Amino acid sequence: MWWCAAFLTLSVVIRMAWNLLTPNGMNLVDLHVYVEGSAALLQGNLYGFTYSEETPDFPLPFTYPPFAALVFLPLHLLPFGVVGVAWQLLTIAALFAVVWIGLELLMGARARSRSWAGIAMVWTAVGIWTEPVRTTLDYGQINVFLVLGVMLAVRSTRWWWSGGLVGMLAGIKLTPAITGLYFLAQRRWREAVFSAVVFVATVLVSLLVLGSQAGTYFGSLFGDADRIGPVVSVWNQSLRGALSRIAGEDVGLGPVWMLGAAVCAALAFVAWRSLRPLPDGTSDRLGTLLIVQLFGLLVSPISWVHHWVWVVPLLLWLVYGPISRMRAARVVAGCWAVVTLVGVPWVLSTAQDSIWDVERPAPLAWLGAVNLVGVLAVYAVVIVAGRRERVEWPATDPSVEPPRRSDAQAPDPTP
Repeated sequence: MWWCAAFLTLSVVIRMAWNLLTPNGMNLVDLHVYVEGSAALLQGNLYGFTYSEETPDFPLPFTYPPFAALVFLPLHLLPFGVVGVAWQLLTIAALFAVVWIGLELLMGARARSRSWAGIAMVWTAVGIWTEPVRTTLDYGQINVFLVLGVMLAVRSTRWWWSGGLVGMLAGIKLTPAITGLYFLAQRRWREAVFSAVVFVATVLVSLLVLGSQAGTYFGSLFGDADRIGPVVSVWNQSLRGALSRIAGEDVGLGPVWMLGAAVCAALAFVAWRSLRPLPDGTSDRLGTLLIVQLFGLLVSPISWVHHWVWVVPLLLWLVYGPISRMRAARVVAGCWAVVTLVGVPWVLSTAQDSIWDVERPAPLAWLGAVNLVGVLAVYAVVIVAGRRERVEWPATDPSVEPPRRSDAQAPDPTP
C-alpha cells in the first residue's frame, strides 16, 4: 500500500513541477476563459469576450451555456495563480475518485478495501499522463469533474440526486446530457425525466438572471460548432472530425455524417444489448455507461482530445470487467493504453502547420480516426462477447468472494 501512495505522490509532484517550472506550464488557457469570461457577464459582454493572450491565432470565446458563467463567477474574486494550482490538485483528486468509483461499480464493496485503494492510486498515477487527462491539466479544463459528477450520479440509487446532478452538469457543459440515454437504458425513468427538468431549470435561471446575454446563447450560438474551434483539426476526435479529415473538407451534419452516426448508433445499441450481467447478477452499470458516453463523444460535432477522459474508466472496465478474460478485450485495452499514453493526435498535430488546415496526406488522415476506430473496436468486442458463453469473472483476489447482492439491496454511499 505504501509504495502505491509513494508512486502517486511522485507522479503528482512531477506533474505539478512541470506546471510550475516550465515556461508555459501554467498557461491554463481554458481556465482563463472560465474565470475571465464569467467575469465579463458583469459588463454584459459574456459572449463577446475572447481570451487571446496565449492563443493569438485563435482568440478563445466563452462557448459554454450561460449557467456555467454563473457557476464560475466566484472564481474571479481569487488570485488566478491560487485558482490554477487548486484547480490542478482538485482535478487529480477527482481522477482518483473516478478510478475508485469505477472499481466499485465493477467489484462492489471489496473495492473499498486497502488493496483496491492501492490499485486505484496506481491507476491514478498513470492516468495523470494519459492524453485526455494531461491536456485537461494543461488547459485547466473541467472534464474530469464532469466525469466524476456523472459517475456519482450512476453510483447513487437516489433518483433526485442522480437526475438532478446530471441536469446541473448539462447546464454547465452540454456533453453530460448524453447520460440521459444511460438512465433510459437502465430503466431509471425518474432520473431521466428529472435530469431534463433540472437542465431546463438551469436555462430558465440563466434567462432570468442574465436576460439578453443568455438569449444570445440560446438564440444564435447554441449548436454552433464553428465557434468552438476548427472541426477538421486532428485534436477533434469526433466522428465528424474523422470523416472531415478523410474527405478533405468539413462534412458538416450532411448525409455522410448521418450515415456514420446511424452506423455508430446501431453498433452502440447492439453492444448495449450484448452486455453481460456482473457475477453477482446485477447489471453492468459501468459497461452501459461507457457505451453511452463513447457514443456521445462520437456524435458530438467536436470532441477534443481532453474530452476523452472516459478512456480511463474504459481501461478499468476492459482490464477488470466481465469480458477481461477475452484475448480480444486485452488487445483492445493494450491498444487504447498505447494510443492514449503516447497521444497519437498530439503526434499527428505536428504534421499540421495550422489547426485550421484540413489538407493532409491520406495515411495521416486515416490515422487521425484513431479514437473512432478504438470505440468501434470496443463495441465489436462487446458484441462478440455477448454471443459466447459467459466469461468467468477474473479472480484478481481469489481469497475474496465476489459480492452477492442485487442493485435494489445495494447501499447508497451518496450523502
